[in-house]
Amino acid sequence: MESVRAIEKHWWWALASGAQFGWALFSFRKGCAGDSRLMPLKAFAVASLFVGAAASASFSALQASGIHKVEDLMEVGANIRTGLGIRSRVREEEK
Repeated sequence: MESVRAIEKHWWWALASGAQFGWALFSFRKGCAGDSRLMPLKAFAVASLFVGAAASASFSALQASGIHKVEDLMEVGANIRTGLGIRSRVREEEK
């Protein structure tokens, strides 16, 4: 039930990601129009849209899956390693 509330709570991050990605694709396909001296600025703007879409999609996925802290992410990684049968890594301070 907690994951359903998290998905409902952060649906706008997924919507923002889709909108940014669509805008980036539209801008990328449109290509260079107008003054060629502005091409570096236009390329940076399109690249920023792609990066922003990836960032908002990542944030949405993390929030929806219940990962709110770095420790939560480390626990998920440890569970994946355990499930694959890989021994846990020894930390520097434990040696």
